[in-house]
Amino acid sequence: MKKHKNIPIFIPHSGCPNQCVFCNQKTISASSGYTLHSVKQQIENALSTILPDCRTEIAFFGGSFTGIPRDEMTALLAIAKQYKDDGKVYGIRLSTRPDYISKEILSILACYGVTDIELGVQSLSDKVLTASKRGHTAAQTASACRLIKEQGSFTLVGQMMLGLPFSERKDELATAKGLFDLGVDAIRIYPTVVLRDTPLEKELTCQNYSPLPLEQAVEITADILEMAYQRGVACLRAGLCENETLHSEGGIVQGPFHPAFGELAISEVFYRRMANQMEKFSCLHKNIHIIIPIGALSKAIGQKRCNYHRLMERFSCQKIRFTESADLTGIEVCIQEDSKLASQIT
Repeated sequence: MKKHKNIPIFIPHSGCPNQCVFCNQKTISASSGYTLHSVKQQIENALSTILPDCRTEIAFFGGSFTGIPRDEMTALLAIAKQYKDDGKVYGIRLSTRPDYISKEILSILACYGVTDIELGVQSLSDKVLTASKRGHTAAQTASACRLIKEQGSFTLVGQMMLGLPFSERKDELATAKGLFDLGVDAIRIYPTVVLRDTPLEKELTCQNYSPLPLEQAVEITADILEMAYQRGVACLRAGLCENETLHSEGGIVQGPFHPAFGELAISEVFYRRMANQMEKFSCLHKNIHIIIPIGALSKAIGQKRCNYHRLMERFSCQKIRFTESADLTGIEVCIQEDSKLASQIT
């Protein structure tokens, strides 16, 4: 399978009708602007470093792409389409708001070869959307998803956030389930962090808002990942991308940021699966052999071997040994005792 590589082109705040309480796109993207020339140069520079066996996409992130002036949008798309037509990239990806999706817009995107649309859903709770000053409703999100799926030529990605103002765990799980029911092909999960120079920072200062603790954000993300695996929906990312700006004086004020947030969440999923099966098959005081998919060893053992230590303590095991197997995929786990297969999660 070819490796996937995005060439990210950030369009900070372009097309965005308002400022959400959590948003400071210049901090998130480490970018303050662009020109058509700079976009071409950025693509050329990126292509010069990408191996030919990669599945490469040009990705317009950072703003509400379909809300920018039409001539500006089509000019950017025309640049990307030329690289796609020349076979230098496989696809074109963009992110936008649910209220900037229409049949007309989708027709334009299709003409320019767009392959993936990422919707900034954030929540399917109108209470949370209002408190976050999103400027759109859950019904508009549902309508946008249906239009995209009915058009038939796009991959649909739902971006959701955890820990927004007035959001509870049940709201976040309901958002994930709602996105799966609406037919998203993939999701991105972002725990809310407080960035400097945002309305949310003022709420934090006034003690009107508290971000999720890291452990709780990881647990909720693990809940959603388990739902995604069950529904066959890919998670493209969990947690913010790390860049120098996030750690500068203009970056994160507070919140559940971790440079390996996604791995923490997947590690929690593995722990739950291993512990549940060891509980089911009475693995107390025994030698245990845990088999996981190839490439999953660090996720299963956990950072600083935390899962290993948790399992050893919980089950008072004499020994736990981990090995990888090509017979398993995803988050499948096999538990063996005395070299005999005790269980298999599928």
